[in-house]
Amino acid sequence: MKRIQTAITVFEFGYLGVGEKAEQSKRITKISNAAFTYLKQLCLCDESESRFLSLKSIESTEVLQIQNYAGVLFTPDGTQIEVLPKIGRKLEGEDGEEKARGSLLNMLATLGTFRHIQTHSANLTKSKMPLLEVFISQFLDSVNTLVKRGLRSDYVSRESNLSFLKGKLLVGKQIRTNSINKHKFYVEHDEFLLDRAINRLIHTALNKVSSYSNSAKNQKLSKELMFAFADIPLSTNVKKDLSAVKLDRGMNYYKVPFEWTKLVLDGFSPLTMQGNSYALSLLFPLEAVFESYVASELLTLLPEHMTLDTQVRTESLATFNKRKFFQLRPDLFIINKQSTNVVLDTKWKVIDSTKDNGTDKFGLSQGDLYQMFAYGHKYLKGSGELFLIYPSHDDFIEPIQYSFEYSNELRLWIIPFDVSPNIPNDVSRITFPKNSTFQI
Repeated sequence: MKRIQTAITVFEFGYLGVGEKAEQSKRITKISNAAFTYLKQLCLCDESESRFLSLKSIESTEVLQIQNYAGVLFTPDGTQIEVLPKIGRKLEGEDGEEKARGSLLNMLATLGTFRHIQTHSANLTKSKMPLLEVFISQFLDSVNTLVKRGLRSDYVSRESNLSFLKGKLLVGKQIRTNSINKHKFYVEHDEFLLDRAINRLIHTALNKVSSYSNSAKNQKLSKELMFAFADIPLSTNVKKDLSAVKLDRGMNYYKVPFEWTKLVLDGFSPLTMQGNSYALSLLFPLEAVFESYVASELLTLLPEHMTLDTQVRTESLATFNKRKFFQLRPDLFIINKQSTNVVLDTKWKVIDSTKDNGTDKFGLSQGDLYQMFAYGHKYLKGSGELFLIYPSHDDFIEPIQYSFEYSNELRLWIIPFDVSPNIPNDVSRITFPKNSTFQI
C-alpha cells in the first residue's frame, strides 16, 4: 500500500463521489477518481467484503454510500477514508467527530481481539488522532513498554563450521564440507539469542506500521523502537513464526504487544478487502459492536439473582409439521430468579424523542416493533416487559416516557444507552423508565 496521500473523514451512511457535483454538494464527500473506481469495483463484486458499500444516485450523480460500518479503509492510490459512527452528527458542539471516534473506541474495547485498547490513554484525550493513528500509537506504546522491561532471549539451534568442537558434530556435513579443511568442525549447537519467533514478528509489525503512519510522533517512536530491534531479523515466514510462538513463564508482559502484532500483520482486518489491488481495511459492523458493548456493560450491573444470556435460541416464530421455522434470537435475555424474565434487543439506529407524533413515531421501525411482539409472546408467554435499546445522543437522553402496549400484560419500552467515553464509574450508561417494574 502507498503511504497515505489524502485523508478524509465521513460519517456512517455518508456519500462518496467524484467530479464537480460532488465538490459542490454538501451531502457528498469528494474522493479521487482512482479511489472511487476501486471502491466501485468492490461494491459491484459478488464477494461478501463488498457489503459495506452501496452504489446509488443522488443529486443526479453516481455515489457510493457507506453502510452501517465504522473504522478506516484505504485505497491503492493512498486515500485514507475514516468512517465514524452516525451518532457524531447528533452530538452537541464542534467536537462531534472526536466524540464519535471516542465512542467507537470505547465500544471496541469490549470485543475479543481489541480488549487491550486503552480508552483512557492520554493519547486519546489530549490529541485529535485519526483512528488508524490511534491503533498504531497504542501498538507502539505497548512495544515501548516491552522494550523498557527487556526483550527475552531464547536458545536457538544453529549450524556452524567452527574451528573448535561445540555441541553436536554433524558427521555427514563434516565429511562433505571439511574433507580438506580437517581443522574445522561442522556442528549443531544452541545459542542464547534475541532472534526468536515472537521478537521477529514484533520487528516485522514495527516495520509495517512505519510505512502506514503519517503522525510525526508515531514515526519518531517507531524509528526508536526499530533501533532496539536492529539485531533481530525480520520474519521471513510469518505464518510459521506465529505457530512457533509460546509465551514462557515470566513473559506475560509480551501478551499485549503480541496481540497488537497479530492485528498489524493480519492487516488490522476485522473486514478485509480484496480487489485487483490489495488495500488495508479496519472496518467494524456497528450493529454487532453495539450489541457486544451493551451486553458487556449489563453484565457488570446485574445483581446475583439475575443472569444474562446472549445466546438464547430456544423459540421460533412458528412450527410446521412439528419442525421449528424462523428461529427467534433476541440479543439479550435476562433470567430473573426473583421475578419475571426480561427480553432486550439492541438497535444501532438514531431515534429522536422529540418527534412524538403519528407521522414520525420517534423514527422507530414498524418491523422492530413486530419483532419485539414475537419475542414477547414466545419468550415471555405474552406477559412482561420488553426493552429496545438505542444509542443515546442530544435528542435522546432519557427513556421515552410511555411504553408501547401490546396488551394489558405486555409492554415495550424504548431506552437510551450512553456509548460516550470517559463516563465516571458510578454513573450508569443505561437508564430504565421509572414506571417500569424492572430495575437494576
